[in-house]
Amino acid sequence: MTIVLDAPLTWTQIAAVAHGERLELSRPAWERVDEAAALVAACVERGDRAYGITTGVGALADTVVDRNSQARLSRNIVLSHACGVGSPLDDVAVRAIMAAQVNNLAHGFSGVRPVIVMQLLALLDRGATPVVPSLGSAGYLTHCAHIASTLIGEGCLRLGDEVLPARDALTRLDLAPLELGAKEGLSLVNGTACSTGLACLALARAWQALDWADATAALSLEALGCQLAAFDSDVLALRPGVGLREVGETLRQRLAGSEFLRARQGKRTQDALSLRAIPHVHGMAHDVLRQVGLVVDDELAAVTDNPVVLSTATMPRVASQAHAVAPSLAHALDSCAVALAQLAAMSERRTDRLVNPLVSGLPAFLAADPGAGSGLMIAQYTACALAGECRRLAMPASLDGGVTSALQEDFLAHPTAAAVKLHALLERLEQIVGIELVAACEAQDAAGVAGRRAPANERLHAFVRQAIERYTDDRQLGPVLESAADIVRTRAPPMP
Repeated sequence: MTIVLDAPLTWTQIAAVAHGERLELSRPAWERVDEAAALVAACVERGDRAYGITTGVGALADTVVDRNSQARLSRNIVLSHACGVGSPLDDVAVRAIMAAQVNNLAHGFSGVRPVIVMQLLALLDRGATPVVPSLGSAGYLTHCAHIASTLIGEGCLRLGDEVLPARDALTRLDLAPLELGAKEGLSLVNGTACSTGLACLALARAWQALDWADATAALSLEALGCQLAAFDSDVLALRPGVGLREVGETLRQRLAGSEFLRARQGKRTQDALSLRAIPHVHGMAHDVLRQVGLVVDDELAAVTDNPVVLSTATMPRVASQAHAVAPSLAHALDSCAVALAQLAAMSERRTDRLVNPLVSGLPAFLAADPGAGSGLMIAQYTACALAGECRRLAMPASLDGGVTSALQEDFLAHPTAAAVKLHALLERLEQIVGIELVAACEAQDAAGVAGRRAPANERLHAFVRQAIERYTDDRQLGPVLESAADIVRTRAPPMP
């Protein structure tokens, strides 16, 4: 499928391009890019004083750059800002950033020539991915600078399994390194493409994990003989909430027809909160993710370059502003991290109830031979440790602060740090939900639910058992848990 950029892209479209969909610009979008480039050319011709075009950048904003040096300024900005460190981002993350860059430039307020956008689209289309170090961004500059470097033949590009010097890779692709014009270097490193692109991927990943958390919770509820009355629609309707209502409906669908649960109704007055409050906590996460999606889409609809070029009735003008600062995005991503950390904590508590003989009514730690075997005893330790890491990763990046560029940039919102941290938290959440998934399947088998399961849980249990056999202390447990996390990460749960 080809995604055509006319109006601003949505977060789901950015995620789709990151995972391999083709991206093109509509004719009106190309016209916007071309018209903005003409405005920059007019400003240069008149000799207007404009940030990053005829002046330096950052604290050098008042240093005038003569016309003969403006192309060199663009190149120098890219090379000096390409100072990230650490292991590289994965290809999907880099593609998301590139797609967000194209989206920002296509608004038609940056002033780059169409050839710049064409080069970015060519790399996306041919699967050539810039090598971008993951660390060192206080805002948005370093990641985008490493991408921009490859457009001019510097840095490295990954082609399949090969990493090549960018100039050699461009030659292999029958592309030529670009010579940057006025403002183009600044526009390529500026804006919120990095944090926004990573946010789009985080949202896609979070919704996937949330679908599995809902489905896995239903397996756990059945294995533990939960009291279904807590999820009745008229009971849940007493507390308004879209997410709560959605999760309640999902649980009712996944648990419908369970003979095992029908036989256990009334055995307890009420269940523990890690069971009874699933619609409330999971529903909260649904609501938060929806709100974060709106914020990310607003960010994609925003022009986040600085400066921007605009046309008036009498003349073009260049306007400096702070659109490249994204406190709303940083705050939303921090909020998402807190919500998912709470979800992770609840999943770990359900895992404990599944393996804990004091409350489960099942064999200790779900071991096939308790005593000689430890079963899932230490898997719960792992989930507990990961939940602690999630709590630490939920600390807000948006409050980190910092001062850069000789007091010129004396406020930092840290949306990129918030996005990177959120991905780290999601990795741990996927592992925690995967551990609960293993425990829930083992508990279902130990409880003798077979033949009396809810049909939806029957399909889900069979789906998992195709990849993960019952555990009897006969092999290392770590790879079993990794397999479950991989299922959560890469596959959708069967529909209820």
